Amino acid sequence: MVITRETDYALRILRALLGGDLRTVGQIAQDELLPQAFAYKILKKLERAGLIEVTRGTTGGCRLVADLSRISLYDLMMATGERSDLSSCMDPQFQCTWRNCHGGCTAYRKLMEIQKKLDGELRSHSLKEILSEP
Repeated sequence: MVITRETDYALRILRALLGGDLRTVGQIAQDELLPQAFAYKILKKLERAGLIEVTRGTTGGCRLVADLSRISLYDLMMATGERSDLSSCMDPQFQCTWRNCHGGCTAYRKLMEIQKKLDGELRSHSLKEILSEP
């Protein structure tokens, strides 16, 4: 599975903020049927990535600040700390004896070709395109 629950929840949070209004974590979690503690964790990641602004205090809340037409699904996945790798062997830290032996691993090379195409597809779709009504 490429899109994990965390990315799915991040999409729902951004959808809840599309109107530009200041919304509390509780409102977002309730409207989008998200566990509030998990929503808060994701909101912090979205804030660090510059997608939203969080104002603390009794009159605080969250507000969308990024232009979602300039942010891709790939960017969102990276902001939530997820990798879109098809296989664990694509991680540079993965220890695979076949990758560098016997002229390299043919499976790795083919999977990397597919991975590049998948990454290109994820980069080609903006969050605005995904979250907006047709």
